[in-house]
Amino acid sequence: MSIFEALESQVRSYSRGWPVVFDRAVGSQLFAEDGTPYLDFFAGAGALNYGHNNPALKQALIDYLQRDGVTHALDMFTVAKRDFLETVNERVLKPRELDYKVVFPGPGGANAVEAALKLARKVTGRESVINFTNAFHGMTLGALSVTGNSMKRGGAGIPLVHATPMPYDQYFDGAYPDFLYFERLLQDSGSGLNEPAAVIVETVQGEGGINAAGIEWLKGLAELCKRHDILLIVDDVQMGCGRTGPFFSFEEAGITPDIVCLSKSISGYGLPMALTLIRPDLDVWEPGEHNGTFRGISPAFVTATAALRTYWSDDELEKSTKAKGERIGAAFDEIVTAYPEANLLAKGRGLARGLEFASGDLAGKVCAAAFERGLLMETSGPDGEVMKLLPPLTLTDDELGKGLDIIAESVQTVLSK
Repeated sequence: MSIFEALESQVRSYSRGWPVVFDRAVGSQLFAEDGTPYLDFFAGAGALNYGHNNPALKQALIDYLQRDGVTHALDMFTVAKRDFLETVNERVLKPRELDYKVVFPGPGGANAVEAALKLARKVTGRESVINFTNAFHGMTLGALSVTGNSMKRGGAGIPLVHATPMPYDQYFDGAYPDFLYFERLLQDSGSGLNEPAAVIVETVQGEGGINAAGIEWLKGLAELCKRHDILLIVDDVQMGCGRTGPFFSFEEAGITPDIVCLSKSISGYGLPMALTLIRPDLDVWEPGEHNGTFRGISPAFVTATAALRTYWSDDELEKSTKAKGERIGAAFDEIVTAYPEANLLAKGRGLARGLEFASGDLAGKVCAAAFERGLLMETSGPDGEVMKLLPPLTLTDDELGKGLDIIAESVQTVLSK
C-alpha cells in the first residue's frame, strides 16, 4: 500500500483515474516520476490556462522570490498588489469599459462565490438566490446551496437553503420559451418564490457537463434581472481568463454583470488566488467585514500580473483560442457523425469542449483509454456522461492534433466493443 492510500483521505478523486505519481510539468505536458509523458487536456481543471511552468510567469516569480519579496501580506499594501491592480485596470477593465471594485475574498473560487452571495444579500436585504439546473459553484455551504449536483450537495450533511433552482438554457430542449417559468414565478404573488437578491450563473457550465448558454439566453437573463431589480452574478471561475476566447466569458453576449467571480487561472501559474469584482455602488462592506488569512498571496499577484501583461496586451490569445476550439468542435462533429447509433453530442465554446455519451460508464471508459495512450481528460455532467476537455490555451497545433488523434482512437476502441 502506498503512502497515499495509507494516509490520504478517501475523498481524493483525480488520482483514482490517473494512478501514477507525477513529478514534473512543462507547457501542456505532465511527466510521471518514471519519465512517462502525458498530454494534459485537464489543465488543473482550468487553473492552468497558460500551461505548466510558463517561462514568462516562472521567471517573474523566481525574480520576486530571489529578492525576498513579501510572500504573505493579508490585505496590507504591497508593491506586488499595486502592480497587479494597475495591470488589471490597464489590461482588463479599461479596454472593456468595465467599472468594478476588486475584492480579494480568499484563495479559491468558492471564496469568490461566497463573497458574492454574502454581498448580494447584504446590499439587497433579501435572502433568496436563484441558481440554475446543473450548476456548480463550489464546495463550501453557501456555494453548495447554489450547486445542482446531488452527490456534491449530499456531502454537506445539512439542508441547503435560501436558493431556488431554475431551468438552464435548453433544459427543456427548446420546448418552452426562455424564462417562462422564472418570469411567471416572479410576477405571480401566489407563487411562493421569495424575492431574490441575485441570480448566479455560469455562461458555460463546466462541471455540469459543458453546457454552453446561448448568447440570446444570456442577454435575456441580464434583461430579466434589470426588470426585476435582481443582481446578476456571473461565476467565471472556470470559464474566465480566456477559456472561451475573450477574457471574460460573458463579453460576447454584451452584458455587464453586477458581480463577477474569478479564480483558477487568474494567478496564471496555478497559485491560489481569487477575485470578486463588484459594481462600485455595491461596495458597502465595513472594514474587515469580509476577510481571510490568505487573501494577499503576493507570489500569485506577481504571476497574475505577468500573465496579464504577456497575454492580454492584444487579441492574439483570444483569436488562437477560438480557432483551436473550432478545430476541436469540427473533430467532435466528425466523431458524432461516425457513430450515429451512439447518439453522441458535441458541446462547448472556445477551449471548453465536451463530448456527451449515453452513459457515464462509456465516457469514463473513453477517458481511461485516453489515459492509457498518454492523454489526461476528466468527465463531467450529472452522471459523468460528458468527456470534458480543458486544455491549456497555449497548447501548440501539433499537441492539439495529437490529442484529437488519441481521442478518436479511444472513442473507436470503446464504441467498437
